[in-house]
Amino acid sequence: MNFQLLAGAAAIMAFASVCAAPAAADPQGLWRGSDGGTTRISECGSALCGFLASVTPPNDPATGKPWTDKHNSDPAKRSQPLVGVQVLISMRPNGSGKWSGELYHYGDGRTYSGNIIEVDANNIRVEGCVLFLCGGERLTRVR
Repeated sequence: MNFQLLAGAAAIMAFASVCAAPAAADPQGLWRGSDGGTTRISECGSALCGFLASVTPPNDPATGKPWTDKHNSDPAKRSQPLVGVQVLISMRPNGSGKWSGELYHYGDGRTYSGNIIEVDANNIRVEGCVLFLCGGERLTRVR
């Protein structure tokens, strides 16, 4: 067999495999959690940030009014609406399909180190970590 023909075929196959490789999912967009609430992830400077776009149910059963950030460690922020609160902070690429930064957990008003991990084009896992223990949930792309 002709060496040049073989080398050319190998180059074409290598190029085709690179072109056919799936691109990493872009975590920007609107994502729904298991509770039905949504988070909008977008660029903020050179990082990604996420803000609560909706909460489910929309009203706090204790007050009958829209949820507030009542557990925030800053007393001045406890009356702010929960929708619009930043929950993903300065998430930067940290390997293939992974972004790392901080997560604000409005359930206890604390901020944790955390990650966004690409599962596939329509699913990500958001996890928070304390020491070496991590927990989180899968979010599904809305758009």
